[in-house]
Amino acid sequence: MFTIKKDSIMTEPETMMINKVEYVRKDSLITQVVDDGLVYCMVRTYSAGVFAGYIQRRNGKDVTLVNARRMRYWEGAMDLSQLAIDGTKKPEKCKFTREVPEVTLTEVIEFIPISKKAAKTIAEVIVCQV
Repeated sequence: MFTIKKDSIMTEPETMMINKVEYVRKDSLITQVVDDGLVYCMVRTYSAGVFAGYIQRRNGKDVTLVNARRMRYWEGAMDLSQLAIDGTKKPEKCKFTREVPEVTLTEVIEFIPISKKAAKTIAEVIVCQV
């Protein structure tokens, strides 16, 4: 027996069943980016905006990120959740800053791990020039 399930949004099969075993497309798996034990996350603060970087330290609402970019503006994703999972479909329209080696943020209100797929599109966004 062979059946294919489709997500209502996807145009390609998401899973398929062969002999009562369900197989999932490898590129549909959400895996977070980890480098040297540090997790790559989208971090939203109360007043400093949104950053993508590796969490080095956390103390309550204070967080230190390494290799971090401030994300001033994006298109191609509805919100941060989608941006962290799917990335941007329009990297040329996004405005992200240069990566800084380290930044300490206070009043962090949200963390979202960034998938490998999203990390690739974030890296494709050129540094915004003024």
